Amino acid sequence: MVKPFPDTPTFQDFDRPVRLEGDLFDLEISGEVPPNIRGVFYRCGAEHQFPPRHGDDVFINGDGMASMFRFGDGHVDFRCRYVRTEKFKRERMARRALFGHYRNPFSDDPSVAGVDRGTANTNVIWHGGRLLALKEDSLPVELDPNTLETIGSWDYNGRVTSKTVTAHPKIDPETGELFFYGSAAKGETTPDIAFYVADAAGQITRELWIDPPYASMMHDFAVTRDQIVFAVMPTTSSLARIKAGGPIYAWDSKLPTHLGILSRDPNATEIRWFNGPSRWMYHVMNAFEEDGKVHVDSCVSGRQSFPFFPDIDGHPYDPGAGRPQLTRWTCDLRSNSDAFEERLLNETGCEMPRIDDRLAMAPYRWGFMLHHDAERAIGAGRGRQGFNAVARVDAATGAIVDSYFTGPDSGPQEPVFIPRAPDAPEGDGYLLTVVNRLAENRCDLAVLDAMRLSEGPLALCHVPFRIRAAIHGNWVDDRVHPIGEPF
Repeated sequence: MVKPFPDTPTFQDFDRPVRLEGDLFDLEISGEVPPNIRGVFYRCGAEHQFPPRHGDDVFINGDGMASMFRFGDGHVDFRCRYVRTEKFKRERMARRALFGHYRNPFSDDPSVAGVDRGTANTNVIWHGGRLLALKEDSLPVELDPNTLETIGSWDYNGRVTSKTVTAHPKIDPETGELFFYGSAAKGETTPDIAFYVADAAGQITRELWIDPPYASMMHDFAVTRDQIVFAVMPTTSSLARIKAGGPIYAWDSKLPTHLGILSRDPNATEIRWFNGPSRWMYHVMNAFEEDGKVHVDSCVSGRQSFPFFPDIDGHPYDPGAGRPQLTRWTCDLRSNSDAFEERLLNETGCEMPRIDDRLAMAPYRWGFMLHHDAERAIGAGRGRQGFNAVARVDAATGAIVDSYFTGPDSGPQEPVFIPRAPDAPEGDGYLLTVVNRLAENRCDLAVLDAMRLSEGPLALCHVPFRIRAAIHGNWVDDRVHPIGEPF
């Protein structure tokens, strides 16, 4: 018998685990889904299978739940499945939680000592003919693209020697190459970074091990046409702390931020480090080069955004300092200075930035992101993360030029962009976002014209139950991988 989940903020209201696997054929739709949208919107999020071992937990420690919205001929189908990691399988056999705190193997049941703790709960990508579920503390897990059944851990036929792989790899839209890294690459709290490149067929072509200035959490990085940018920021790890039962990460404002620039030249091994004030960034919108300068546009805050990673000096969490804002970091490769420049692009709180991926790694105009429209009401209840709208932002000025307000009792999840056609102008296409209907305890998938967000959805695809918030997802066009047979 499974006991109830704890009555704590992590597991209350809209954030309570659903624990549902299933298929929903032919969703009810208000409006019309454009027939040229043909493919699959894959998503991955955290969904605890069992109540936590130690009474409470953080949401990012949940088991991986992969889901898919399949589009074809104006119809949309939905499917969701747990990722069958080693952790998931061991706990299902035991019918209880065996693994403890987030990234803390010392808090586990002795029966699972040495077992892979990865949850594959953060992102899902298509590359080299494989669908991969990702979590930055472990290797990718391959899924069947039609059924979402788990195939198994993927180490690129032994070519990836890092123990970890980022949840935010970057695909070059021109070459098809995949750029990725592993932080804490030799094990929890080690400083090592292992950097990799895989060609369009998924074969590893480059491996480089990097010794950063200090050990830190690294959730995302940036790639341009010619450079790689690694962000080492003062959310620091500590082996002694997790052995004592504390959190793996803590914020240390005494440390600077370091941006490491590595050339994409396959023979390059030297990294140039640029330094700046203590900052935190979870997600990059895009990066590009201009006149010898490398620009990185990200959602940046003055301290670690998650309140459950404490201040190392015991200072209370400051929500204002933890609020991410769209910011541009610039490293001048022609300068003798080791400092990077910082420019605030937009003051509104934002997160989950996305672009038209055809412009990835290059100068671009349009970005999309979740934001809080202060002029609009926001409903009570959890699941909204403080955001009530999806915005289109002009990367040249930082101005929000268009916005879709999801409603007073609603909140959007991460958007994803679909081009109207392969040769359509930048931003000409559709935006998908799952909308949490907090008062109704269910969700809609909104299909928006990306250049006319304020006009509202072209279609709302109704899901008659609550879908736990995915962390990230991606669109795979039918021309890349056929959508498969009906469920």
